[in-house]
Amino acid sequence: MRNSILRRGLVLSSGLAAAGLSALVTAGPALSAQVQPAPAPAPARQQPARPRPAPAPPVTKTPAPSPSASSDSTAALPSAKSIIDRHVEAIGGRKAVLSHTSSHATGSMTVTGSGITGVLDIYSAAPDKSLVKINLGGIGEVLEGFDGVHGWSISPIAGPSLTQGKELEEKKFDADFYSDLHQEGRYLSMKTVEKTTFEGRPCYKVSLVKKNGSEDFDFYDVETGLKAGMIATRESQMGPMAVTQVTSDYKKFGGLLVPTTMKQSAMGVDQVLKLTTIEFDKVDPSVFEPPAQIKALLK
Repeated sequence: MRNSILRRGLVLSSGLAAAGLSALVTAGPALSAQVQPAPAPAPARQQPARPRPAPAPPVTKTPAPSPSASSDSTAALPSAKSIIDRHVEAIGGRKAVLSHTSSHATGSMTVTGSGITGVLDIYSAAPDKSLVKINLGGIGEVLEGFDGVHGWSISPIAGPSLTQGKELEEKKFDADFYSDLHQEGRYLSMKTVEKTTFEGRPCYKVSLVKKNGSEDFDFYDVETGLKAGMIATRESQMGPMAVTQVTSDYKKFGGLLVPTTMKQSAMGVDQVLKLTTIEFDKVDPSVFEPPAQIKALLK
């Protein structure tokens, strides 16, 4: 469930891309600037000839580690399942995760360095429904929804649209309310790749290969067992989009630890999501019904 809130962030990133905000953020400061003619290039100056450097000494190559040494290093790592199970226990346990059937998180969203801020609402419900609302001051409201069958988005720039193809498949995948549990059949394979440094912290890097063959990477803090972030690729209306997400500031809501700060980077746009409240099991099912603009497209 908690991971369901994190994965809504991936939807948020694609929503911003679909809304054209990545272009707005990049070009915004230039919209009010006057175009200045480029200065004429300075005449080329004749450079004095330089003496040839002495030949470099031969490089001695360090032999690559043998396959057996690499295998031994991998074998010493904890299994992906044990890392994920430890994370589930750290946030409150499997029973606590399964005790909830819906959630509503509120907070804020900021596009770093752009002056763009928004009020954020993230709704989720079992088994796989989601709705993200971002009210961007001075721009309008961006919405991304999935009702278990249909995916859709509405933005003040791109208008209403339906999600189709691989993007729809991924939206259903990310809407899994109990995705934290990594239940059997969700992935083709799960493997611990290495112990590495992620955002300045020692972390285990876990490879998660989905049924469509694409691969995500989750990072789990070695000391606390909590998830520190992820690197994923998702489809968007602008093509495949790489997303890096960093999670921190875990706080307890409804018997579960939830990260309340999420930093995301996608398509040159950096976002910071800060959650202030999370309420469980009070979401009305009607929240996930597509609005009239989307229903018109479904006819």
